[in-house]
Amino acid sequence: MRFTLRQLEVLLAVADCGSTAAAGERVALSQSATSAALGELESLLGTRLFDRVGRRLLLNERGRAVLPELREALDRLRRLEHQFSGGEAGPPLALRLGASRTVGNYLVPPLLARLLRQRPDAQVTLQIDNTRAIAAAAARLELDVALVEGHCSEPELNVERWSEDRLLLVAAADDPLAAPGRRLDCAELRDARWLLREPGSGTREAVEQALLPRLDHFSRTLQFDSNEALLQGVAAGLGVSCLSSWVVADALALGRIRLLDGGLPAIVRPLYLVHHRARTPSPALREWLAPPD
Repeated sequence: MRFTLRQLEVLLAVADCGSTAAAGERVALSQSATSAALGELESLLGTRLFDRVGRRLLLNERGRAVLPELREALDRLRRLEHQFSGGEAGPPLALRLGASRTVGNYLVPPLLARLLRQRPDAQVTLQIDNTRAIAAAAARLELDVALVEGHCSEPELNVERWSEDRLLLVAAADDPLAAPGRRLDCAELRDARWLLREPGSGTREAVEQALLPRLDHFSRTLQFDSNEALLQGVAAGLGVSCLSSWVVADALALGRIRLLDGGLPAIVRPLYLVHHRARTPSPALREWLAPPD
Protein backbone atom coordinates (compact mmCIF):
# COMPACT_ATOMS: atom_id res chain seq x y z
CA MET A 1 0.00 0.00 0.00
CA ARG A 2 1.43 3.39 -1.01
CA PHE A 3 -0.15 6.70 -0.22
CA THR A 4 1.32 10.18 -0.15
CA LEU A 5 1.73 12.84 2.48
CA ARG A 6 -0.53 15.07 0.39
CA GLN A 7 -3.31 12.46 0.42
CA LEU A 8 -3.10 12.29 4.22
CA GLU A 9 -3.28 16.08 4.43
CA VAL A 10 -6.36 16.05 2.21
CA LEU A 11 -8.10 13.35 4.24
CA LEU A 12 -7.54 15.15 7.53
CA ALA A 13 -8.61 18.47 6.04
CA VAL A 14 -11.86 16.93 4.76
CA ALA A 15 -12.45 15.33 8.18
CA ASP A 16 -11.99 18.70 9.88
CA CYS A 17 -13.85 20.85 7.33
CA GLY A 18 -16.65 18.53 6.20
CA SER A 19 -16.37 19.26 2.49
CA THR A 20 -13.84 19.02 -0.33
CA ALA A 21 -14.33 22.70 -1.16
CA ALA A 22 -13.36 23.92 2.32
CA ALA A 23 -10.63 21.29 2.60
CA GLY A 24 -9.18 22.40 -0.73
CA GLU A 25 -8.84 25.96 0.56
CA ARG A 26 -6.94 24.68 3.59
CA VAL A 27 -4.45 22.56 1.59
CA ALA A 28 -4.26 24.93 -1.42
CA LEU A 29 -5.85 22.56 -3.95
CA SER A 30 -8.86 22.90 -6.21
CA GLN A 31 -12.04 21.12 -5.19
CA SER A 32 -11.64 18.61 -8.02
CA ALA A 33 -8.02 17.84 -7.06
CA THR A 34 -9.07 17.44 -3.42
CA SER A 35 -11.87 15.05 -4.38
CA ALA A 36 -9.48 13.07 -6.57
CA ALA A 37 -6.86 12.78 -3.82
CA LEU A 38 -9.50 11.62 -1.34
CA GLY A 39 -10.87 9.09 -3.80
CA GLU A 40 -7.39 7.71 -4.50
CA LEU A 41 -6.67 7.30 -0.80
CA GLU A 42 -9.98 5.54 -0.16
CA SER A 43 -9.23 3.27 -3.10
CA LEU A 44 -5.80 2.41 -1.68
CA LEU A 45 -7.33 1.66 1.72
CA GLY A 46 -10.05 -0.43 0.08
CA THR A 47 -12.91 1.26 1.92
CA ARG A 48 -14.90 4.47 2.07
CA LEU A 49 -14.09 6.61 5.09
CA PHE A 50 -16.88 9.18 4.65
CA ASP A 51 -20.63 9.15 4.27
CA ARG A 52 -21.92 11.59 1.68
CA VAL A 53 -24.84 13.53 3.17
CA GLY A 54 -25.93 16.19 0.71
CA ARG A 55 -22.88 18.39 0.21
CA ARG A 56 -21.33 17.29 3.50
CA LEU A 57 -18.75 14.56 3.99
CA LEU A 58 -19.08 12.95 7.41
CA LEU A 59 -16.67 10.36 8.78
CA ASN A 60 -18.26 6.93 8.97
CA GLU A 61 -17.42 4.25 11.52
CA ARG A 62 -14.32 3.11 9.60
CA GLY A 63 -13.14 6.67 9.17
CA ARG A 64 -13.51 7.46 12.87
CA ALA A 65 -11.59 4.29 13.75
CA VAL A 66 -8.61 4.98 11.49
CA LEU A 67 -8.43 8.79 11.80
CA PRO A 68 -6.30 8.96 15.00
CA GLU A 69 -3.67 6.63 13.49
CA LEU A 70 -3.55 8.59 10.23
CA ARG A 71 -3.34 11.89 12.13
CA GLU A 72 -0.47 10.55 14.23
CA ALA A 73 1.31 9.27 11.10
CA LEU A 74 1.04 12.68 9.45
CA ASP A 75 2.31 14.41 12.58
CA ARG A 76 5.33 12.13 12.71
CA LEU A 77 6.14 12.80 9.06
CA ARG A 78 5.82 16.55 9.58
CA ARG A 79 8.13 16.46 12.60
CA LEU A 80 10.67 14.46 10.58
CA GLU A 81 10.42 16.94 7.73
CA HIS A 82 10.83 19.82 10.18
CA GLN A 83 13.92 18.21 11.71
CA PHE A 84 15.69 17.77 8.38
CA SER A 85 14.69 21.20 7.10
CA GLY A 86 16.84 22.86 9.74
CA GLY A 87 13.90 24.15 11.75
CA GLU A 88 14.65 22.25 14.94
CA ALA A 89 16.08 25.35 16.63
CA GLY A 90 12.75 27.15 16.77
CA PRO A 91 9.15 26.39 17.64
CA PRO A 92 7.05 24.67 14.96
CA LEU A 93 5.73 26.86 12.21
CA ALA A 94 2.32 25.18 12.39
CA LEU A 95 0.78 24.51 15.79
CA ARG A 96 -2.66 23.31 16.83
CA LEU A 97 -3.13 24.67 20.34
CA GLY A 98 -6.07 24.02 22.61
CA ALA A 99 -7.05 25.91 25.75
CA SER A 100 -9.85 25.89 28.26
CA ARG A 101 -11.79 29.13 28.31
CA THR A 102 -10.12 30.96 31.18
CA VAL A 103 -6.61 30.10 29.99
CA GLY A 104 -7.46 30.64 26.32
CA ASN A 105 -9.04 34.05 26.77
CA TYR A 106 -6.64 35.53 29.32
CA LEU A 107 -3.27 33.74 29.23
CA VAL A 108 -2.84 32.47 25.67
CA PRO A 109 -2.89 35.89 23.89
CA PRO A 110 0.41 37.01 25.53
CA LEU A 111 1.92 33.64 24.58
CA LEU A 112 0.84 34.12 20.97
CA ALA A 113 2.28 37.62 20.94
CA ARG A 114 5.59 36.26 22.22
CA LEU A 115 5.64 33.53 19.58
CA LEU A 116 4.89 35.92 16.72
CA ARG A 117 7.64 38.26 17.82
CA GLN A 118 10.06 35.34 17.62
CA ARG A 119 8.58 33.62 14.57
CA PRO A 120 6.44 35.99 12.46
CA ASP A 121 5.82 33.16 9.97
CA ALA A 122 4.25 30.86 12.59
CA GLN A 123 0.73 29.60 11.95
CA VAL A 124 -1.28 28.78 15.07
CA THR A 125 -4.77 27.32 15.21
CA LEU A 126 -6.32 27.97 18.62
CA GLN A 127 -9.31 25.96 19.84
CA ILE A 128 -11.03 27.26 22.99
CA ASP A 129 -13.65 25.21 24.84
CA ASN A 130 -14.24 23.90 28.34
CA THR A 131 -11.66 21.58 29.87
CA ARG A 132 -13.58 18.38 29.15
CA ALA A 133 -13.91 19.16 25.43
CA ILE A 134 -10.28 20.27 25.04
CA ALA A 135 -8.95 17.17 26.80
CA ALA A 136 -11.07 14.97 24.53
CA ALA A 137 -9.71 16.75 21.44
CA ALA A 138 -6.12 16.26 22.64
CA ALA A 139 -6.83 12.56 23.26
CA ARG A 140 -8.09 12.26 19.66
CA LEU A 141 -4.79 13.79 18.41
CA GLU A 142 -6.62 16.83 17.08
CA LEU A 143 -4.34 19.16 19.09
CA ASP A 144 -0.57 19.28 19.45
CA VAL A 145 -0.73 20.58 23.01
CA ALA A 146 -3.33 22.11 25.31
CA LEU A 147 -3.47 24.32 28.40
CA VAL A 148 -6.36 23.68 30.79
CA GLU A 149 -7.48 24.55 34.30
CA GLY A 150 -9.39 21.37 35.12
CA HIS A 151 -8.69 17.73 35.83
CA CYS A 152 -8.00 15.44 32.86
CA SER A 153 -8.61 11.70 33.22
CA GLU A 154 -8.05 10.52 29.63
CA PRO A 155 -5.48 7.69 29.77
CA GLU A 156 -4.00 8.77 26.41
CA LEU A 157 -2.80 12.09 27.83
CA ASN A 158 0.30 13.24 29.67
CA VAL A 159 -0.70 15.88 32.23
CA GLU A 160 1.91 18.27 33.65
CA ARG A 161 1.46 21.11 36.12
CA TRP A 162 2.01 24.36 34.19
CA SER A 163 1.00 27.29 36.42
CA GLU A 164 -1.68 28.23 38.95
CA ASP A 165 -4.63 30.55 39.32
CA ARG A 166 -6.44 32.10 42.28
CA LEU A 167 -10.23 32.05 42.46
CA LEU A 168 -12.00 34.99 44.12
CA LEU A 169 -15.48 35.33 45.64
CA VAL A 170 -17.25 38.33 44.09
CA ALA A 171 -20.60 40.10 43.96
CA ALA A 172 -21.98 43.32 42.47
CA ALA A 173 -20.63 46.51 44.03
CA ASP A 174 -24.06 47.39 45.46
CA ASP A 175 -24.88 43.88 46.72
CA PRO A 176 -25.49 43.97 50.50
CA LEU A 177 -23.33 40.85 50.85
CA ALA A 178 -20.36 42.90 49.58
CA ALA A 179 -20.74 45.75 52.09
CA PRO A 180 -17.33 46.90 53.40
CA GLY A 181 -16.32 45.07 56.55
CA ARG A 182 -19.03 42.42 56.26
CA ARG A 183 -17.89 38.85 56.82
CA LEU A 184 -20.20 36.12 55.55
CA ASP A 185 -20.85 32.82 57.27
CA CYS A 186 -21.49 29.52 55.51
CA ALA A 187 -25.28 29.85 55.79
CA GLU A 188 -25.25 33.22 54.01
CA LEU A 189 -23.03 31.87 51.26
CA ARG A 190 -25.17 28.76 50.88
CA ASP A 191 -28.38 30.79 50.57
CA ALA A 192 -27.01 33.24 48.01
CA ARG A 193 -27.81 32.78 44.33
CA TRP A 194 -24.67 31.30 42.75
CA LEU A 195 -23.64 31.98 39.19
CA LEU A 196 -21.74 28.94 37.93
CA ARG A 197 -20.05 27.72 34.78
CA GLU A 198 -21.38 24.69 32.92
CA PRO A 199 -20.48 21.06 33.83
CA GLY A 200 -17.19 20.13 32.21
CA SER A 201 -15.68 23.54 32.99
CA GLY A 202 -12.46 23.58 34.99
CA THR A 203 -13.71 26.63 36.90
CA ARG A 204 -16.92 24.83 37.84
CA GLU A 205 -14.96 21.81 39.03
CA ALA A 206 -12.59 23.92 41.14
CA VAL A 207 -15.44 25.93 42.71
CA GLU A 208 -17.36 22.82 43.68
CA GLN A 209 -14.26 21.13 45.12
CA ALA A 210 -13.41 24.20 47.20
CA LEU A 211 -16.86 25.26 48.41
CA LEU A 212 -19.19 22.26 48.57
CA PRO A 213 -17.32 20.57 51.45
CA ARG A 214 -18.12 23.72 53.50
CA LEU A 215 -21.51 24.71 52.09
CA ASP A 216 -22.88 21.20 51.39
CA HIS A 217 -24.89 22.54 48.44
CA PHE A 218 -25.82 25.71 46.56
CA SER A 219 -29.43 26.67 47.35
CA ARG A 220 -29.96 28.59 44.10
CA THR A 221 -27.91 28.61 40.91
CA LEU A 222 -27.74 30.12 37.45
CA GLN A 223 -25.52 28.49 34.83
CA PHE A 224 -23.43 30.24 32.16
CA ASP A 225 -21.21 28.78 29.46
CA SER A 226 -18.69 31.65 29.34
CA ASN A 227 -16.73 33.65 31.91
CA GLU A 228 -17.67 36.93 30.25
CA ALA A 229 -21.43 36.33 30.49
CA LEU A 230 -21.04 35.12 34.05
CA LEU A 231 -19.05 38.22 35.03
CA GLN A 232 -21.66 40.50 33.47
CA GLY A 233 -24.31 38.64 35.47
CA VAL A 234 -22.42 39.27 38.70
CA ALA A 235 -21.99 42.96 37.89
CA ALA A 236 -25.73 43.22 37.13
CA GLY A 237 -26.59 41.88 40.57
CA LEU A 238 -27.84 38.43 39.57
CA GLY A 239 -25.86 36.75 42.35
CA VAL A 240 -22.42 35.85 43.63
CA SER A 241 -19.70 33.81 42.01
CA CYS A 242 -16.19 32.47 42.35
CA LEU A 243 -14.02 33.40 39.36
CA SER A 244 -10.42 33.53 38.23
CA SER A 245 -8.42 36.55 39.32
CA TRP A 246 -7.68 37.21 35.63
CA VAL A 247 -11.38 37.26 34.75
CA VAL A 248 -12.38 39.74 37.48
CA ALA A 249 -9.33 42.04 37.48
CA ASP A 250 -10.75 44.80 35.25
CA ALA A 251 -14.22 44.78 36.82
CA LEU A 252 -12.68 45.04 40.30
CA ALA A 253 -10.46 47.93 39.22
CA LEU A 254 -13.49 49.77 37.76
CA GLY A 255 -15.53 49.22 40.92
CA ARG A 256 -18.27 47.26 39.16
CA ILE A 257 -17.86 44.30 41.51
CA ARG A 258 -16.38 43.74 44.97
CA LEU A 259 -14.65 40.92 46.75
CA LEU A 260 -16.62 38.97 49.34
CA ASP A 261 -15.20 38.02 52.71
CA GLY A 262 -16.36 34.46 53.19
CA GLY A 263 -13.84 33.56 55.85
CA LEU A 264 -12.41 30.90 53.53
CA PRO A 265 -8.80 29.97 52.83
CA ALA A 266 -7.35 31.19 49.54
CA ILE A 267 -8.65 29.08 46.66
CA VAL A 268 -5.71 28.27 44.38
CA ARG A 269 -6.05 25.82 41.51
CA PRO A 270 -3.36 24.31 39.31
CA LEU A 271 -3.23 24.85 35.55
CA TYR A 272 -2.03 22.01 33.36
CA LEU A 273 -0.20 21.42 30.10
CA VAL A 274 -1.54 18.29 28.41
CA HIS A 275 -0.57 16.40 25.29
CA HIS A 276 -1.09 12.97 23.80
CA ARG A 277 1.45 10.39 24.95
CA ALA A 278 2.42 9.83 21.31
CA ARG A 279 3.26 13.52 20.84
CA THR A 280 6.11 15.05 22.85
CA PRO A 281 6.45 18.86 22.78
CA SER A 282 9.87 20.01 21.61
CA PRO A 283 12.16 22.00 23.94
CA ALA A 284 11.51 25.09 21.81
CA LEU A 285 7.75 24.68 22.17
CA ARG A 286 8.06 24.24 25.93
CA GLU A 287 10.14 27.41 26.12
CA TRP A 288 7.51 29.34 24.20
CA LEU A 289 4.74 27.94 26.42
CA ALA A 290 6.40 29.13 29.63
CA PRO A 291 3.70 30.85 31.72
CA PRO A 292 3.55 34.66 31.35
CA ASP A 293 4.70 36.69 34.35
